[in-house]
Amino acid sequence: MATRAVYSFHNLTNYTRHNGAIRSAARARQFSVTSAKGFQFITNGPRSLKKRIFAQSLYAPIKTHSPRTSTTQLQSARNFSQSRMVATEDERDNGNESSSHKAYIALGSNIGDRIAMIERACAEMNKAGIKVKRTSSLFETAPMYVLDQEPFLNAACEVETTLGPIELLDTLQGIENGLGRQKIIDKGPRSIDLDILLYNNETVSHPRLNIPHRLMLEREFVLRPLCQLIPHERVPLPGTNLTYLSALRSLPPSKTVPVVTSPLSPHIPPLTPSDPQKKTVVMAILNVTPDSFSDGGKHYYSGENFNPEQLTSTIREFITAGATIIDVGGESTRPNATQLTAEEELSRVIPVIKHIRSLPEAANVAISIDTYRARVAAEACRAGADIINDVSAGTLDPNMLSTMAATGKSVILMHMRGTPATMNKLTSYPNGVIKDVGTELLTQIHVAEEAGIPRWRMILDPGLGFAKIKDQNVELLRNLTALTHGIEGLESFPWLIGTSRKAYIGHITGVEKASERVWGTAAAVTASVQQGADIVRVHDVKEMGQVVKMADAIYRS
Repeated sequence: MATRAVYSFHNLTNYTRHNGAIRSAARARQFSVTSAKGFQFITNGPRSLKKRIFAQSLYAPIKTHSPRTSTTQLQSARNFSQSRMVATEDERDNGNESSSHKAYIALGSNIGDRIAMIERACAEMNKAGIKVKRTSSLFETAPMYVLDQEPFLNAACEVETTLGPIELLDTLQGIENGLGRQKIIDKGPRSIDLDILLYNNETVSHPRLNIPHRLMLEREFVLRPLCQLIPHERVPLPGTNLTYLSALRSLPPSKTVPVVTSPLSPHIPPLTPSDPQKKTVVMAILNVTPDSFSDGGKHYYSGENFNPEQLTSTIREFITAGATIIDVGGESTRPNATQLTAEEELSRVIPVIKHIRSLPEAANVAISIDTYRARVAAEACRAGADIINDVSAGTLDPNMLSTMAATGKSVILMHMRGTPATMNKLTSYPNGVIKDVGTELLTQIHVAEEAGIPRWRMILDPGLGFAKIKDQNVELLRNLTALTHGIEGLESFPWLIGTSRKAYIGHITGVEKASERVWGTAAAVTASVQQGADIVRVHDVKEMGQVVKMADAIYRS
């Protein structure tokens, strides 16, 4: 027999006065509790959770794999993005029937495919009407309290919800259960952990829930991701005059510092941009075009020109030289290049991507599609591409960012102004190139987040050679860390630097022919490594592979 306990307005007012449980008695209907068969549900008019929690098919368990060679990450990321769009549509359809609340949720996993599990949890939150607005980076952290267990991946996200605090708790616990969480040891291993850190700016004290989370101020693995979202907001605890950033800085030094973890592809390990001993990733440029600025026609395999034997030989050379990403581009973005149709671009890149993915020797290589067209990006991903590399960061095609989100792929957002035809006239940076490029990248990051792309799926590129004159390119190379670490909001992202054979190198060295700018490129690549680049995008893979190895040995050992 179910029992029902309804807190009246009078009782809640007294409970608030004496226990500080709920900040506003006007929230009384959100704390109407029903108990049955060991479960507690909050009835909130038509938004009862009974059907949601018992509908276990909504939370179908997923297969888990090695955390570094996931085959479920892609589907999980796609589910995250698509469900977020569904949640947005549901909000429009339902109107404004309940007031909206901002909450912050901590996410953690240390069993199975950790990235996939966290992305699946985000997808389930969106399906349940808990809209994920922003995420932090993913941090790999050493276990705390129970030390004999695997490292965790931790993150935080900002959500928008119409649920009350206890109703939100019930929904999150339903998601954890549906994803297969089994709590055997307190603070022990878990496939997924979802904790409410903050709810509006309220304090909640309840037998089942305390907000702010009572242990958050001692947990670096909570504070560090939270500081990416709200570093300067104050902790809503009586007698506490701390921001989240000052709380983080007040912690004793960690024996094991959390490491930012940015997934690229199931085929290669994730990037670790905060690790001072990280190895630089080499991205090989494969321009399948007849008119690229430095290698046009060399790898032009379109239509009757498709030569699988030559393409296979090229890919093997790239891999032998140390490339772990191959960036396939079908349209030149040099100034005054001929603009293609989507069909022409697809005819060039799809056969190449399919062929690379069919090669056994390319099993441990990620494929990037270099395009600013949403349709090309989507079809390239279906053909086997792992990463979307857009020189416009989504500004040249209004459908690009939503397409990126829907694919669930990792994306490269490059700084550029205008179009390839107009960018060289847009080189004025009144506040300096570092500050203005940073500000403009931050704007596009926020637009990407709104489209549903999680922070941990973004890679940034300052766009050397795009809407920048010679001295501005040199300034970016010389002071890249001022951009990557000196501008709030850009910390902890991985960065790609594409400096290979660029015109500014020719202007400085006097080498007119782009294919002969190897030595100037080598110097620029070395500077990129010294300044913290995670990926270098290069034409001369054999030579730059050696440069990267030497630069890593000097600067990152």
